[in-house]
Amino acid sequence: MDYALASPLEKRAPARFRPVSYALIAFLATALAGCRHDYDIGAPQVAGWSMVDATQRHPIIVSQQPQTMQLRVGASSRGLAPRQRAEVLEFADRARASDAGNSRVIIQAPGGGSNEIAAMHAVGEIRQILSDNGFAESSIAIEAYHAAETADAPVRISYLRYVAEAPTCGYWPTNLAREPNNGNYPNFGCANQHNLAVMVANPGDLLGPRTESDRPGERRDTAWDKYVRGESTASKKTDDEKVKIAK
Repeated sequence: MDYALASPLEKRAPARFRPVSYALIAFLATALAGCRHDYDIGAPQVAGWSMVDATQRHPIIVSQQPQTMQLRVGASSRGLAPRQRAEVLEFADRARASDAGNSRVIIQAPGGGSNEIAAMHAVGEIRQILSDNGFAESSIAIEAYHAAETADAPVRISYLRYVAEAPTCGYWPTNLAREPNNGNYPNFGCANQHNLAVMVANPGDLLGPRTESDRPGERRDTAWDKYVRGESTASKKTDDEKVKIAK
């Protein structure tokens, strides 16, 4: 062969290795072509990567929705009836449990109607009930609304409550028997997320941990005082509380 007309690769390689080199190149090209992945078209993808985490693929939407209770107050009444006081207590318990005691309660009183004076007496009693059940003055707001044409306009009590919206399951766009990417199928983890959203007692816990309450300092002060004096900080136990080993 005339090496002047040959390529640089042919000049460097002996003649007996040329067919092997061409066969190797053809094999590598075929192998690379066979490594093509068919990505799941139905799977949600963000910025080129697939969401494999169930909490990302099937998120639980937590929002705040108003919870309202109405109390009818007659013009001749002088406050709340016993049944209405019980309803206010139950409503206050739900409001306090909905946000770990940080809920803001809004009391709306009707104005301009014939029961305006009776409604104000009811508002004062409602506010006292809330204060007696652990609500601070800063967490109780009183507003007025116009109700001139209504003889027995209600007193409204409301607060914002966290609500968890469960994801919708049942999305099966792919064949589970063929998964070349070895990834999770689109409906993976949706049932767990749905059940969690339905069963959670306080959806606000899904947003973050609750605030800590104030520590009781009585026992801590006692233990620290004993430590300063060099005494034992352990609590004294009676003979009945001590563990005895029988011989």
